[in-house]
Order: sequence, then structure tokens, then C-alpha cells
Amino acid sequence: MVENLGYSKSKISRIESAYTGVSIVDTKALAELYGAAPEKIAWLLRLAKVAKKRGWWHVYGDVLFDWFSEYVVLESEATTVNIFEIDLIPGLFQTPAYSWSSMRAYAPDATDEVINKRAELRQTRQRRVEDGSLSVWAIIDEAALRRAVGGAEVHAEQLNHLSKVVEMPNVTLQVLPFGKGQHMAMGTAFHLLKFVDFPSVVYIENLTGGLYLDEAAEVERYSLVLDHLRATALDPQDSIALIRRVIGGL
Repeated sequence: MVENLGYSKSKISRIESAYTGVSIVDTKALAELYGAAPEKIAWLLRLAKVAKKRGWWHVYGDVLFDWFSEYVVLESEATTVNIFEIDLIPGLFQTPAYSWSSMRAYAPDATDEVINKRAELRQTRQRRVEDGSLSVWAIIDEAALRRAVGGAEVHAEQLNHLSKVVEMPNVTLQVLPFGKGQHMAMGTAFHLLKFVDFPSVVYIENLTGGLYLDEAAEVERYSLVLDHLRATALDPQDSIALIRRVIGGL
């Protein structure tokens, strides 16, 4: 790499260690060096340009996990986010109290200041849903409806909020009930983001990082799984009815 690009060893080390960002020029050079397809190079350049912008998310840089910052950038450019969630209400639909409680559970050692700022970031991300510039199609397991994150009061507030969010024209919500049994995505929550001018991306999160998949075969597989989940889950009207039944039983 050093010989082909004329980069110093220290520069390569800083890039590989994430101590320095990668410029648009470097992105193109590295992609071409590794033999990336033209469409992949175009996608990488687009992502590099977006990442260089002084976006609203930069004020949260001190509390953003490195692996999640890329997702925030991608989501800010997406036209549609397809979501499958198992244990939690999707972040784009969460109330402030629900967000705070789920984040506190995830990071029990973090300061309140950090948790507050991360919860604020999540609420800020919701603005694109609220203004209609981002469409969301979410499929959630019934477990997410019934898990009392934050306690009874927070749980009830969240479900009531969810029952209103689903009335938005750019939001589609389906619930996968317990009675449906097994399905193709058991144990795997994921997001599939779609864009106007570059390929779709699948995002999968775990306890220590995030995985981004953009190979055509991988994205096609997750698209197939989404189709299966949509066919298996309750339709939107029956999903709303189930949400209201859960609320009525609290």
C-alpha cells in the first residue's frame, strides 16, 4: 500500500488506527487500489463527502460510539429505513424517557450527562420522521411491546406514543405476534437503509459494535427476510389493534 500510493508509514498507521480521517482523495485512491467496483467507489465517495459535512450530529461526537457514527450519517441521507426489532421499540419511535431508560440499561457505568446527550441525539434523529422526509417501515416482535422498559409509567407512555406515531403517512408498523412461532430472522434485529443515489446498506448492532453490509448478495438476502417478515407479521391495522389491547391490559 505504501509503495503504490506513496503514503508514509505513519499516515497508514493513523488511518488504520482511526486516529485520522480519510479524505475524499484518499478514499478514491484506496478503493481503486483494492479493486472496488465502480458503483462501490461511487458509494464510498458519496459517504466520504457526507461524513465531511459539518452535520448536526457533530455536536454529539463526544458521546457517539465510533461504530455508530457511520449509521447516523447514513440515516441522515436515507430515504427509507426498514427495521426489524426484537426487544425494543425502534429508536425513531421512542419517547425521551424510554430512550433514557434503555440507554442507561445498556451503559450502567456512563454518567447521567452522557446518557442525557445520547438520548437527546436519538430524539434529534426523529425529526426526519416527524417532518416526513424519512419513511420508516418497522416490524417489531410482540416482546418489544410487552417489555416494560423504564417501569410501568414509562412503558405506558411509550405504547401510547407508538399508537400515535403509526398514524403518520410515512410510517408503517407491523407486529410479529408470539403466536406466529418461528421465522427467518429469529435472534437477529437489523436495519436496511435505502437511498436515492447509492446502494442499500444493512446495519446490525451488537453489544460491542455495529456491522455494515453492502454487498448485493447480502442486501438481497436481508430484503428477502424482510419480505418474509412482512408476510408473517400482522398487517398494520391488526398491529394497531394489538398495541391497543396491550395498552388496555396495563
